Amino acid sequence: MSFNSLDFAIFLPTVFFLYWFVTTKHLKSQNLLIVSASYMFYGWWDWRFLILIIFSTIIDFSIGILLNNTENKLKRKSLLCLSIGINLGLLGFFKYYNFFVDSFTSAFTWFGQDIKPNTLDIILPVGISFYTFQTLSYTMDVYRKNLKPTFNIISFSAFVSFFPQLVAGPIERATHLLPQFYKQRQFNYNHAIDGLRQILWGFFKKIVIADNCARFANDIFNNSQDFNGSTLFLGALFFTFQIYGDFSGYSDIAIGTSRLFGFNLKQNFASPYFSRDIAEFWRRWHISLSTWFRDYLYIPLGGSRGSKLKVIRNVFIIFIVSGFWHGANFTFLVWGFLNACYFLPILLSNKNRTHLEIVAKGYYLPSLKEFTQILFTFILTVFAWIFFRANNIDHALNYFGNILSWSLFELPKFQSKKDGLITLALIGLFIIVEWIGREGQHTLELIGSRWKRSTRHLMYYLILLIIFWFGGQDQEFIYFQF
Repeated sequence: MSFNSLDFAIFLPTVFFLYWFVTTKHLKSQNLLIVSASYMFYGWWDWRFLILIIFSTIIDFSIGILLNNTENKLKRKSLLCLSIGINLGLLGFFKYYNFFVDSFTSAFTWFGQDIKPNTLDIILPVGISFYTFQTLSYTMDVYRKNLKPTFNIISFSAFVSFFPQLVAGPIERATHLLPQFYKQRQFNYNHAIDGLRQILWGFFKKIVIADNCARFANDIFNNSQDFNGSTLFLGALFFTFQIYGDFSGYSDIAIGTSRLFGFNLKQNFASPYFSRDIAEFWRRWHISLSTWFRDYLYIPLGGSRGSKLKVIRNVFIIFIVSGFWHGANFTFLVWGFLNACYFLPILLSNKNRTHLEIVAKGYYLPSLKEFTQILFTFILTVFAWIFFRANNIDHALNYFGNILSWSLFELPKFQSKKDGLITLALIGLFIIVEWIGREGQHTLELIGSRWKRSTRHLMYYLILLIIFWFGGQDQEFIYFQF
């Protein structure tokens, strides 16, 4: 079930009514309702994949209890390795089996050996990368004794399958989300209203920005040989805003929906395109994944401690693994490699924590220096997104090469210039609103907070009107494939 579907428009208010008006006095009943609703939400795509979620839930729930029952270091390490092996084994099979088989075949073909291994017609379960990392965070934290294991299978099942963030995050830590299932929730009107504001802006990002940009990005990338350099540059620009509007839009809807049910999820995006360097960008983009890799991979490897060679090794590992997490294609590995190359000079010069606060905090506009830094970082990001979006390495290199040709100075060519200009105007409006709201936990949190209620509501109705009037053709959320 997708957020931008009629099914969800019926599903959400139904679950909301049952949650607050039928099960409100019984915590166990509320958690059971969440589990049932989450399984229904996920099973709407393909009920067979519910078996994977239930299996992961039972495995990690059981391992958590076993870890609690032993202090033997060898047994504890064995249990942790079992959890990691099962979870990553399932993820690897469904997501990477054919990739490794094809790569193996290509390698032998290059050496003159013709082999024909068997590949499988594997369907990638929606959201498997997200809930796998979420359950892994539980067993790792229990192993480290940062979290006491739960003996409540219903609460743990609700934590693993919580429907707002089940299929595309944010990736919640057990230390943050799981305890919220132990406590009785009380309906908070102000939190719910703020959640609705975040949902509204999430739909604007997805339906108005991402879906409209997708139309042009898909056409330009899929037929890149037919376009001049300026059009290809705009295609990369459209994809840059498509992926941000799509993914951060999903996160906004997920976080806002969670607030309707009395839960607080962590912020997943914090105005990343206003970053002044790549280090700041990665503190603001897909925060739940970046911090997951930092805490469970980068720091255990040694982090920024040790020799410069070890630091360089750790940075490349973290970014390349992050790229590979996104999909079984060499383009994602190059995307990760590029970001590592961007990040390393900043880290090695000890400037990676220079920009911790949002840019131009308390000011209307950035300084000339800040604007230049933002523009430079944004261009680097756009270039990297070309590899992320391209079909293969050759496609990406040809795409980028054609951008740098003299045709970059020609007028862009669109199938519909009017629609293209409208989309660019909508992106401009989007940037302005995001800039104004950049200091909030979400864009609309602070905008209009001091306005009259009627003026504030007028703004919300205007956003709704734009969504219905300028909404693009329905597109599936990009991160469903990851």
